[in-house]
Amino acid sequence: MSRIDELIDEHCPIGVPYVELAELFEMRNGYTPAKADPVNWTEGTIPWFRMEDIRDAGHVLNDSIQHIPPSAVKGERLFPANSILVATSATIGEHALITVPHLSNQRFTSLALKPQFVSRLDMKFVFYYCFVLDEWCRNNTSVSSFASVDMAGFRKFKFPIPPLEVQREIVRILDTFSELEAELEAELEARRVQYAYYRDSLLDVGEANHLKLMPLGEVGRFIRGRRFTKEDMTDVGIPCIHYGEIYTHYGTATDTALSHVRPEIAEQLRFAEPGDVVVAAVGETVEDVAKAVAWIGNEPVAIHDDTFLFRSELNAKYVAYAMQTAAFHDQKRKYVASAKVKRLSGDDLARIIIPVPPTEEQQRIVAVLDSFDALIGDLAGGLPAELRARRQQYEYYRDRLLTFKELPGE
Repeated sequence: MSRIDELIDEHCPIGVPYVELAELFEMRNGYTPAKADPVNWTEGTIPWFRMEDIRDAGHVLNDSIQHIPPSAVKGERLFPANSILVATSATIGEHALITVPHLSNQRFTSLALKPQFVSRLDMKFVFYYCFVLDEWCRNNTSVSSFASVDMAGFRKFKFPIPPLEVQREIVRILDTFSELEAELEAELEARRVQYAYYRDSLLDVGEANHLKLMPLGEVGRFIRGRRFTKEDMTDVGIPCIHYGEIYTHYGTATDTALSHVRPEIAEQLRFAEPGDVVVAAVGETVEDVAKAVAWIGNEPVAIHDDTFLFRSELNAKYVAYAMQTAAFHDQKRKYVASAKVKRLSGDDLARIIIPVPPTEEQQRIVAVLDSFDALIGDLAGGLPAELRARRQQYEYYRDRLLTFKELPGE
């Protein structure tokens, strides 16, 4: 840190200028070409980014999962290489640096440096400072069918422009942290792949394991939750599970609800009982839909109307594990609606087949998979300690490095 302190003392001892985003960047919204026209989704050459790309490949990207043809580009204008995509609706608080010409879906806003600032900002520094912008976005949202950022405030968000020498030293330090974290992530991912292979082998729906196969609707029933809004949610009150929390915060099972709703609306709610499985019915991606968490708490928990509870005599954790397998995902893809918002009905969930071994075998499988969860650090307990500590250290230094005094009068 002493090198940074020296550079700041030398080049900007009294502060740095701050510039509003709208002045600094050309801002454009992404869009989705018409799904009804198959030409838009075959033999494409132009990268078209979605949240799945960030989740699958990280925050610095040079290609996307899906591509579109030049004929699907509005006005023949692409987002330029070395610009930032910021998630400003649905999944808030994510961004990526894209190093090639590209487009994105409407969940993102593109930030491309205006020509007069290209020589004043290192794009990797911009990328790192966008973690600060992410935090602002998470704290400045409105909610209807999807969360969205306050775009008027977003345009006025002030971005620092320290001297290039300072920017480049900050990038060097944060890149070093990122490389160390990437090594740990790679080791963790290898464990996860091994775990997924072993889990799918235990729950193989093929003939090899001689397991009885049954549609979920024949071994239990799906019951839809009832609506509550952001205004109904409180710090204390009735424990509840919101659909978005299932695929962002919960693991296979939980005995503690992260959220609460007002006791005054208790009569209009629907509750999962201990031993039920709570299933997300909606999501931004196909992977999000039908993510499940076993409710193993000691009391009922309210569930959102975009979730189902699955009630059966099966081991709840066994069912939640079965809903993570490749075989389950392959089946659900046939039923998930191809609209912008991905949805799955209770009737379609009931058609999906899972293996149904005897109760004792379910318990054995759960015990084995719980042990594997412990090896990789399940979501309830966080990532393995070394990676968690590394991330905390990285975030501490990142926040410290990206804090600047503003020039007087700015």
